[in-house]
Amino acid sequence: MKLNVLHKGEDKTVNLTLGQLPNSLEAKADTDKGGATRGIEVPKLGLTLAPASTVAGAGKEGVVVTDVDPKSAAAERGFKEGDVILEVAGRSVSSPADVRSALEAARTDKKSSVLMRLRTGDASHYVAVPLGNG
Repeated sequence: MKLNVLHKGEDKTVNLTLGQLPNSLEAKADTDKGGATRGIEVPKLGLTLAPASTVAGAGKEGVVVTDVDPKSAAAERGFKEGDVILEVAGRSVSSPADVRSALEAARTDKKSSVLMRLRTGDASHYVAVPLGNG
């Protein structure tokens, strides 16, 4: 099934597969090869993110990790595709822009790392992620 979405003024087509999720919920996003992206990148962390409400099986809260750079700080901290970021620095997030805003606020406050609350499957946990420079 193909789903057309309008994101930042651009039409994008996303391939959707409907079916039953296994007992351990895992959100997945798949896009066509027509130049559409898998989400919004947060390059300093090595993550690509999409609002959970736009990814089948992810629920309505948080931001889904749709891709992780295997050489990134996020990969070293155990982030995986399908994880859902619920909070960044104690702030609930519902969009990649919310994640960026919370990260920028932490950098402005001269924090060297930020605590994120993730949901992986049915469990949630906290992960400290280094912010790096700038």
